[in-house]
Amino acid sequence: MAFCATCGSAVEGSFCAKCGSQVGAAPSAAPGAAMQVSGAMADNVASALCYLVGLITGIVFLVLAPYNKNPVIRFHAFQSIFMNLAWIVIAFGLNLIIGIMHLWSLFFLTSLIGLAFFVLWIVMLLQTYQGKTIVLPLIGPIAQQQARN
Repeated sequence: MAFCATCGSAVEGSFCAKCGSQVGAAPSAAPGAAMQVSGAMADNVASALCYLVGLITGIVFLVLAPYNKNPVIRFHAFQSIFMNLAWIVIAFGLNLIIGIMHLWSLFFLTSLIGLAFFVLWIVMLLQTYQGKTIVLPLIGPIAQQQARN
């Protein structure tokens, strides 16, 4: 089954029933947004999916054949993995410190940090889907270096 390069929906015939694009024609992106297609999905869709389930989808896109060759998708996969690992380490470390020192009055701090990571996750998901690349401080350059290797 063929998929539309513009919207990603399944296509039967010569034209997409959802957006009207011709199958096999070059994808028509929004003005200013350069969208390439690797495999069955557009790069922006595959890059956004790297963030969807965090570690799992990041690893999946590093393993899948057409996507693991694309440096943009590799960057987002590595950044997603590193972002989720940072959240896990920070949450575990903060909870450990609060538990050991019995600072239960600061327990709201872990919830606040969790909310901040949730907002960051939503922003990364939406911005990546729109074709924009956000390089996070500290982990972004590491992800860029890993994507080049």
